[in-house]
Amino acid sequence: MSASGRILIVDDDPASLSSLGEAMTREGYAVTLASSGEEALKLGKEQEFDVVITDLRMLGVDGLQVLRVFKSSRPETAMIVMTGFASMETVVDAISAGAHDYISKPFQLDQMRLKVRQSLETAKLLRENRDLREKVLNQDLPGIIGSSPAMVEVYKTIAKVATTDATVLVQGESGTGKELVARSIHRLGPRKERPFLPVNCTSVVESLLESELFGYVRGAFTGASSSKRGIFEAANRGTVFLDEIGDTSPAMQSKLLRTLESGEVMPVGGNAALHVDVRVIAATNRDLTELVNHGKFREDLYYRLKVVTIQLPALRDRLSDLPLLFDFFVKRYSTRRGKTLAVHPDVLSYLEGFPWPGNIRQLENVVERAVTLNASGVFTLEDLPDEILRHGRPRPKPRSRPWLTLDQMQERYIQEVVEATGGNITHAAEILGIDRRTLYRKLGRQQAEPAG
Repeated sequence: MSASGRILIVDDDPASLSSLGEAMTREGYAVTLASSGEEALKLGKEQEFDVVITDLRMLGVDGLQVLRVFKSSRPETAMIVMTGFASMETVVDAISAGAHDYISKPFQLDQMRLKVRQSLETAKLLRENRDLREKVLNQDLPGIIGSSPAMVEVYKTIAKVATTDATVLVQGESGTGKELVARSIHRLGPRKERPFLPVNCTSVVESLLESELFGYVRGAFTGASSSKRGIFEAANRGTVFLDEIGDTSPAMQSKLLRTLESGEVMPVGGNAALHVDVRVIAATNRDLTELVNHGKFREDLYYRLKVVTIQLPALRDRLSDLPLLFDFFVKRYSTRRGKTLAVHPDVLSYLEGFPWPGNIRQLENVVERAVTLNASGVFTLEDLPDEILRHGRPRPKPRSRPWLTLDQMQERYIQEVVEATGGNITHAAEILGIDRRTLYRKLGRQQAEPAG
């Protein structure tokens, strides 16, 4: 990709094509010209463009066809439609087909320059989001699902930090998928062939957590008949995931800080430190800043852990992703149980109205239970637990509004343009791409057009 961007200009008017091509080339863009829609589609199969500027009315393959094909095959390409025959219908058609912007001929080159700059920025963001999502989601990590803005930010951070050795702190409520994020960072990074070892700091008794993490030597305590490697040593050159780090004791926090700073572990009962090369990813559902302020978490360890922070949104804050998650879990557990289920539309409405205090983990549990117990072949409200039926509320359907005909839309648009120009018929006609006489007729004015 060139620094300035790659632009395809499509127009069957040789003079217009050449003029615009020269102007865009002077701006520093890598410009390709196509004198027909057919040529544009052929070039689109061979090359990738950041922006396509296409005339609307062309013989053979017209601009709308060019627009639809590009948006279907290369949706990240920003499309600008230009025409000398602007109307409400053409605007509606172009925008509906996926045009990023629309400009009437004749236009000022400064107008086009601005639209191209804006379109290039849009194309860059779309491509970046696509690449980052694919990089993460292609790793067979089924829990990381969603296309909401909050999740796109998560994907970006995962992709950027995965190739580094930076310590990462993943924050989020229980059930939001913190371990899945940690696993994706590991699998996308240079340590992917080495171990990924998770430890839940709350599931191990405090007195045993030290020996679990750092190992112990023979005779270190009663029952230690042989030495044992700890998780840090076993994960050498790999990744250790410390879940619920906020629940560790001050003594354990001190030992973890020492390991993070020195790269060494001291087995329980040992007198010689072992060097380990381990990446640490920590996670918590607690507010570590508040714990630091209350003296319950070491400030120096806090800053050592949060070199990079990933904040996972609660499910209630990304409800646009719920249908994707729901569909995934229905398919997963239907396959496991050897079933084929249809889903009644009311189910999703109730699920979207529930607050989901247990987040994705709770949703998965609800779906697994429903699929397991279902005997009818149709997932209905009867398959949902009482708590969903009691507290969930189907989202209100949007109120219907009267639809306008194309003639009514055109009339409204013309009135808006005339009002915006202060009643200047000549200026309004130029904006609309029609002559003044036609504009007077559309406005329903039968008087003669003013002289001059």
